[in-house]
Amino acid sequence: MKCENSFTLVLVLFILLVIICNML
Repeated sequence: MKCENSFTLVLVLFILLVIICNML
């Protein structure tokens, strides 16, 4: 469960980074 939670957190951060780059 902890591993999946960490993976999800990294995935969310990556998506946010992509969105920020697209807005710039």
